[in-house]
Amino acid sequence: MKTIVPIRVNGQLREEAVPDNLLLIDYLRDTLHLTGTKQGCDGGECGACTVLVDGQPRLACLTLAASVAGSHVETVESQLKNGRLSRLQQAFHEKLGAQCGYCTPGMIMASEALLRRNPEPSEEEIRAALAGNVCRCTGYVKIIEAVQAASAPAEAAS
Repeated sequence: MKTIVPIRVNGQLREEAVPDNLLLIDYLRDTLHLTGTKQGCDGGECGACTVLVDGQPRLACLTLAASVAGSHVETVESQLKNGRLSRLQQAFHEKLGAQCGYCTPGMIMASEALLRRNPEPSEEEIRAALAGNVCRCTGYVKIIEAVQAASAPAEAAS
């Protein structure tokens, strides 16, 4: 069975018939060709598929596309503005917060949600916000430094 799903993805309103059992990650990657959201563990344990639904982090591998009808979904592609990296993406680049990069989209989206609700989080708050995101390449130090750099006031960050 299919359901007509009105959904705003990265600011663009979409309205499509989607199978009732279609996962959000498959809708984003296969239907909309937004491949920045990564499919990691398929069980909600790694956080690679983290997107924002109405500003809150959500695991796209555990979310049915139909369940976000009427919502605003943001993927890592939404971070790029006018061909330029966001401040958070730039911080990940400069602080070497990405190694292989597979977890990076999920880390960035979870960090984005944190910085929206708390622009200057402590290290403990950053660790708590990223607790559901697994990186197999780093010791998380550079990831935390990247979020701290992005959260610093603009004049201190330069």
